[in-house]
Amino acid sequence: MSFIPKGYTNFESTGIFTNESVPKVLLEPHYTRKGVYGQVHVLNGHLKFFGYKNGTQSAEKEVLIKANETAMAHPYYLHRLEPASEDLEFEIRFFSLAEPETNQTETESETQMAKQK
Repeated sequence: MSFIPKGYTNFESTGIFTNESVPKVLLEPHYTRKGVYGQVHVLNGHLKFFGYKNGTQSAEKEVLIKANETAMAHPYYLHRLEPASEDLEFEIRFFSLAEPETNQTETESETQMAKQK
């Protein structure tokens, strides 16, 4: 689940998030942008990754990501994260074939679309 497709490069990374600093948008079902893979890397503690099939609100996948492990969010795959330990620290790296022209606003609007389904 955590392999980067051949030819894709890292174009952006987040800072390190903790239980206290994780953005609310990541806790809600949301999509990654078209052509963008998001690699969640847990540095310390545990984090749950939930994946949703065909835009439904019922999780088809639940993965516990432990320290030094990664999970991949594929383009337009509805997913959310949930802290699973008090000592959680994680970051997200974004990969694409070329740097996307869209910005964070698209991710926020995709989250709103997911809530409406």
